[in-house]
Amino acid sequence: MLMIVGIVLLIIGMIWQFIGKLPGDIVVKKGNTTFYFPIVTSIVVSVVLSFIFYVMGRFR
Repeated sequence: MLMIVGIVLLIIGMIWQFIGKLPGDIVVKKGNTTFYFPIVTSIVVSVVLSFIFYVMGRFR
């Protein structure tokens, strides 16, 4: 089970590189400080996970 979780996290990390900076994400740069708030990315991830759990629940 632990290996499966590790593989899933690895795959999510690889995918996150491509969807990590969507339009609508908030980036504030002032001096040597950067604040990044991925609001749109969070919404997309939430919708995808909700769909996956819905499909898994239907086949249960």
